[in-house]
Amino acid sequence: MVVPELRPWRAAKPHVARAANAVRPRLARAAGTVRPHLERAANAVRPGLERAADATKPQLARVRSVRLTRPKPVGTWQYTAGAATAGLALAVAVATAAGPWDSTGQRTAEADRAVALERTGGADHGRNSGTSGSSDAAAGAPRPAPSAASVLVGLGRSGSTVKSAPAGPALADVLGPLLKDPALGARHTGAVVDIATGKRLYGTGTGVPLTPASTTKIATAVAALSAMGADHRLTTRTALEPGTEEVVLVGGGDPTLTSRKSAGGWASLEDLADRTAKALKKRGLHEVTLSYDTTLYTGPLLHPIGVNGNLAPVSPLMADEGRTNDSTSGPVRRVTDPAADAARQFRTYLARHGIRTTAPGPSKATGRADALAAVSSPPLSALVERMLTNSDNDIAEALARQTAVATQRSASFDGGAAAIAAQLKKLQLPLKGAQFHDGSGLDRDDRLTAGLLTALLAKAGDPARPELRPVLTGLPVAGFTGTLTTRYADGAAGVVRAKTGTLTGVNTLAGTVVDQDGRLLAFAFLASDTTDPQAAQSALDRTATALAACGCR
Repeated sequence: MVVPELRPWRAAKPHVARAANAVRPRLARAAGTVRPHLERAANAVRPGLERAADATKPQLARVRSVRLTRPKPVGTWQYTAGAATAGLALAVAVATAAGPWDSTGQRTAEADRAVALERTGGADHGRNSGTSGSSDAAAGAPRPAPSAASVLVGLGRSGSTVKSAPAGPALADVLGPLLKDPALGARHTGAVVDIATGKRLYGTGTGVPLTPASTTKIATAVAALSAMGADHRLTTRTALEPGTEEVVLVGGGDPTLTSRKSAGGWASLEDLADRTAKALKKRGLHEVTLSYDTTLYTGPLLHPIGVNGNLAPVSPLMADEGRTNDSTSGPVRRVTDPAADAARQFRTYLARHGIRTTAPGPSKATGRADALAAVSSPPLSALVERMLTNSDNDIAEALARQTAVATQRSASFDGGAAAIAAQLKKLQLPLKGAQFHDGSGLDRDDRLTAGLLTALLAKAGDPARPELRPVLTGLPVAGFTGTLTTRYADGAAGVVRAKTGTLTGVNTLAGTVVDQDGRLLAFAFLASDTTDPQAAQSALDRTATALAACGCR
C-alpha cells in the first residue's frame, strides 16, 4: 500500500530541509566543543561520586529489607556511581557549552528564546503595573526576564508521573545514625518534608527551638517577599528644598547601592549624581548645600554583637555595604558611618559633573522638596537571592527593616524582628518556640525549629505563592555557588541546595534536595553545643548527601 504524501508536508518540506542543513554544521561544532569538557568533567567527578556511594552504602543497606518490590537492579553500586558520573559530567559540559551566562545567572540563549516567545515573569517574577511602591511600574521600564519552569516537578517527568515520597521508617534508618554523630553535639534536631505535598517524612525534635544562625535568613526572605512582593524595588533619591538651594540625598534602604565604576546591574551612586547634576543645571544651579537623610530607619545602628566585620552599622544610606576594600561578600572592616561616607562620595561625583557643594551633613527632606533624580535597586527577588547565596548580613538586616516599613512598624532591630514574626503568622506557619531578634541570625538569642524551617521552604514551593520562589532559587548550590562552593566535593554536588548557618558552637543546614526518585524534599538540620565546626559541618553534609542518595521505600 502506498501512503500519499500529505499536502502540508509537501509544502513545508523544502523549508525543513533548508533548516536542517543550516543547523547540521552548528550541531557538529557544538559536539566537538562539548566532548573535551565532558571527558574532563567525568574524570574530575568520578572519584568523588564513588566515595559518596561507599559512604552511604551501610545506611541504605539497612533499609533494603523495607523497600517495595522493584525490578531487579541492572548493575552494582559501581554501575550507579558510573551512571551518576556520566550524568553530572554531561550536565557540567552542556552548561559550559550552552553559555554565555548573563548577570542574573540565566543563559543568554534562554533569555533570547523566551523574549522571542513573548513570555513574562522570571527575574522580576511576574511584576505588573499595579504593584504599589515599585518604581519599575513606570512607563519605559525594562521588561522582566523569562520565568523558569516549575521547581516542583522532577527532571524528565511531568507533574502527573512523579513517584511517591520516601517512607518515614526507611528515612529514619538512614538519617538517624548520621544525626547521632558526636560531632553534632548534645542537642540536634532534624526534619524532612515533601515539598509537593507538605507532608513531613522524617522528624526528630522538630518542635525544639535551637539557635538557627544564618538559616534565620530563610525566615527573613519569606517575610520580606510576602510583605512587599518579589518585584518591589528600593529607591535612593535626591530632592531640592525650595528657596534654600539645599540638595538632600535621601536614603531608601537599598543595601546594594554601589559607588563602584562597574555597577554590575545594581543601583549606582555615580549614576544618581550624574542625573542630579543634569537636573540642577536645568534649573541654573551650579553651587548647592548638600545634606543627607537617614530618617527612614530608627533605633541603634549597631547590631547587639557590636562592631563586627560581618555587618556594617545598619543605615538606610550606604554604598557597597560600607566595605573598606573591593569585596562584595564575607567579613571585612567597615566604615563607622556608612551614610556620611556615601554622602562624601556623592559630593565627589557631583564635583566631577560641575556641581560645587558644601561638606555634607545630616538633615531631613521635607514634603515640599522637589524631586531631582532617583535610582532603584533590582527587584526584591534579586536581593533575596543575593542575600541567601552569599549569606549577606547587610541585606538581611535591611530586608527586616523594609518589612517593618511595609507593615507600618518601627524600622529598627526590634521592629524588624516583630514584622518578620507577624508576616510568618499571617502565612499560618508553625511559630511555637520561635524567637526573632534580628534578620541575619547573628543574634545568639534567635530561636527557630526544624519544623518551622522546613515549613518555610515548603511554603516557598507552594504553586499558590509564586512570589516566594526566590527563597528556593537563591539557596547556594552544593559545590558550585555561595557558601557551599567549597563543600560537597565528595558528596551531592549540584544536587543539594541549602542555606548554611555557623556561630561558635552552632552549625545548621536547611534547604532542598532531589532524591533518587525525583522528589523535591525540604530538610533542616540544627546542631548546638558543637565543639569542632569543621567536623560538625562535615556531619551535616554527609546527612544531606545520604538524603539525596536515598529512595528509601
